[in-house]
Amino acid sequence: MKSTVSKALFIAFAAFVAISCSYQQEHQYRIVFLQCCHDEWRDVMNSEMKRELAFHPEINLEIVDSYSDTEKQVEQIRSLAKQKIDLLIITPNEAKPLTAAIEEIYKSGIPVIFVDRKTDSEHYSAYIGADNYELGKTAGKFIASQFRSGGSIIEIQLEMTSSPATERNRGFHDAIAAAPNLKIVEALETKNGLEDINTHIPRILNEHPETNIVFAHTDFLGVTAYKVAQKEGKVKNLFFVGIDAIPVTKGMQDVKNGVLNATLLYPTGGAEAIQTAVKILKKQPFKKENKLLTNVITSDNVDIMLSQIQKIKEQQVEIEREILKITQLNKTYSSQRNRLYFISALLTIVVILGAFLYFLLQEKQHSNKILEEQNLAILEQKNEIEKVSLLARKATEDKMRFYSYISHEFKTPLSLILTPTEDLLQRKNTDLKETHSTLQLIYKNANRLLRLVDQLLEMRKLDAGKMELERSQNDLVAFIKDIVGDFSVKAKQKHIDLQFISPFKELSFAFDTEKLDKVLFNIISNAFKFTPDGGLIHVSILKNTDKIEINIADNGIGMNAEEKAHAFDLFYRGNKNISLGTGLGLALSQEFVTLHGGEISINSEKNKGTTFKISLPIIETKQVLEEKSTAISYKTTYEFDDSEPLLIKNNSKHTFENTIILIEDNRDLNLFLNQKLEKQYNVVATENAEQGWQEILSYIPDIIICDVMLSGMDGFALTQKVKSDFRTSHIPVILLTAKSQIENQIEGTKAGADDYILKPFNQQLLEEKLKVLVENRDRMRRRFSNEVINPNQLQKGERRFLLEFEALIDKNIKDSTLSVEKLSQELGMSRVQLFRKISALTNKNVADYIAEYKLQKAKILLKEEEKNIAEIAYELGFSTPSYFTTFFKQKTNQTPTEWRNG
Repeated sequence: MKSTVSKALFIAFAAFVAISCSYQQEHQYRIVFLQCCHDEWRDVMNSEMKRELAFHPEINLEIVDSYSDTEKQVEQIRSLAKQKIDLLIITPNEAKPLTAAIEEIYKSGIPVIFVDRKTDSEHYSAYIGADNYELGKTAGKFIASQFRSGGSIIEIQLEMTSSPATERNRGFHDAIAAAPNLKIVEALETKNGLEDINTHIPRILNEHPETNIVFAHTDFLGVTAYKVAQKEGKVKNLFFVGIDAIPVTKGMQDVKNGVLNATLLYPTGGAEAIQTAVKILKKQPFKKENKLLTNVITSDNVDIMLSQIQKIKEQQVEIEREILKITQLNKTYSSQRNRLYFISALLTIVVILGAFLYFLLQEKQHSNKILEEQNLAILEQKNEIEKVSLLARKATEDKMRFYSYISHEFKTPLSLILTPTEDLLQRKNTDLKETHSTLQLIYKNANRLLRLVDQLLEMRKLDAGKMELERSQNDLVAFIKDIVGDFSVKAKQKHIDLQFISPFKELSFAFDTEKLDKVLFNIISNAFKFTPDGGLIHVSILKNTDKIEINIADNGIGMNAEEKAHAFDLFYRGNKNISLGTGLGLALSQEFVTLHGGEISINSEKNKGTTFKISLPIIETKQVLEEKSTAISYKTTYEFDDSEPLLIKNNSKHTFENTIILIEDNRDLNLFLNQKLEKQYNVVATENAEQGWQEILSYIPDIIICDVMLSGMDGFALTQKVKSDFRTSHIPVILLTAKSQIENQIEGTKAGADDYILKPFNQQLLEEKLKVLVENRDRMRRRFSNEVINPNQLQKGERRFLLEFEALIDKNIKDSTLSVEKLSQELGMSRVQLFRKISALTNKNVADYIAEYKLQKAKILLKEEEKNIAEIAYELGFSTPSYFTTFFKQKTNQTPTEWRNG
């Protein structure tokens, strides 16, 4: 018995020692990498391969160098074909001589991956490398961008038997061909290596002293050429560009040291080659063609690139350290496992002897308990992960559905903008009336898009929890009456009975004027959309002890039960397409009412009309404005979504793009001019300068025609008043007079008149002068539209106004609540007057002008690199850095970080 136990113990101990000392990771796959040659760029490639192999211990990689010997590489390939390898990675030294040998090994069943270079055959598994044609083309484009006035180029080529050399040469020549000011004075092929550069560069520089650019197919060739030119004393005026951008020691460091002016990043593809090899060996999907991206490295971005590469190296060291730890842990694990085997063997012997059975059972039960607890914890984690995954999937689906609806909302107005625009461009004969109607359609749909964007931004603020109420104590009756009054013209046009019914003359109430304005405007606007001509829309207000009710009722088409249930859903589509108002407007209105702590409900039946009821709780506030009239200063930027003409003073049946204020005290002449001009313009006619001035402030017209001899204020005084007021200084003035003396014309010119027409005058001459003034204003708009934000060499008048306006924006730019209303108040003009003034001068609305100013200032701050993105965002008045990033990307298609690093 003792002998048996001793033998069992000896065998178990021997097995333990053997297993404990036998830890070694077995390689499952053998990969051979045939390198064409040896240089620092390929050292980087080999380093990347080894780094990637750290994540794949099952792979054994053998790197074999051919030392630029094509015949030797052919022999190596044929030798490997006879051996047992799983995959071949190769950089062919030359294309044609290696084609047959590589086809043989590929057809034998061994996968082949080309790195950096190819052969003339299509028989290979995958290719990893930069697009050498695009590299050459990018180099040419970069040089063209740096030498717009012209340049002479020396191209230093690799030996043209390799695919990178031929492709880089072709891409470079294509790019230079597109730049007529650039020419290649000579192309030097380095068949004999550096000897060709040392021999021929001095000759070429002497023969072509006009040379100012050297483009080399590699950084090494470029640096060699630099040294030769330096010896010749001709390096000062030369611009050197290479390819490779080897980090630290070469390429990038040469740019940093000023040897090379620029280099193009030529990724090695080492890591990608190993990744592709792993996919091939493990039968996973892979791409055959893997083109690597490039980038131009100059002194502007080389420090950033070097620091990033240094950080990658540090991370690589950390990864290697962790891998070493993992290896040690694996060894420890193996050792512990072997000890466990030994203990198991010992326990088996003890079981045979029957001495330690009880303890073995206890240990086993304990192990099972631990495993059960671990399994339970793993199961709970799995359930949590599934829940999170389900929520993420649902959120993604909601986002995709929302984006889909938004896309549909954009398509209709975009179609109604693009199609009429194309029609206008293709017309040979222009009908003014038809053209104006078409432009109205385009303008209307552009405003639809603007309203949609505004509403999306409002929804985004609500979703982000950034929307806050700004309550103020105001007269609710006057507030609603003012809004209803805005629809009176439209009601008359459609013959709709529009009434505001209130048992109160005034009703003081604390609410956010801006948001409640949008709610009421949207609901009333929708009522007009769905109420036929001759219908009725009644707005009423009631007050209980604890709440106020606002009802908007119409006798329009109404809603069925399903439409009513989803009326406030974002982009709900029932049996017919939704409109903008019902897509976002009602959802936004509901959110604004909820912010007030109120409720909004619908009572509607099909073909019997609809009633919206808004219930708002009465909340006492101590902050009461001293002047109630100033509280209702916000007017919605929405416009009526219809095509009916505006009501003008001459009751014209047409609405034209340009408005003329006609001031003439002779009624016959006034009527005559009115009848003639109303065929092409919106004419507002008055008989005295005082009333004319009020109409000018009201309409902010495009042109003013004024008689000189008027009772009260004469034409000269009115002209001077128009030109001295910055609200109207941009408006051209034509003076009509019977005074033909030259001194009278001089007086009119001094007053600021743009033209002076003597009576009796030729009607055609007047119409032509009007046409020229309108065209000049349009040209000025386009010119100022291009010059805003940077109005150089400012002059008097309009440019001075723009300068003052920009100074006011800059003064308040940090204010996140900056609005058109605030700017107009500080300028001493109404919101409408400011809008028309800016639009007339720059062809932009005020919001776009402010946004453009912030964008340009953001670019200036980003260039300075003294502040981070968050600091810049708050300095520009954005509520959050994320909102600033979204705004900047919408305008430039780049994030602020990308723009700063670009």
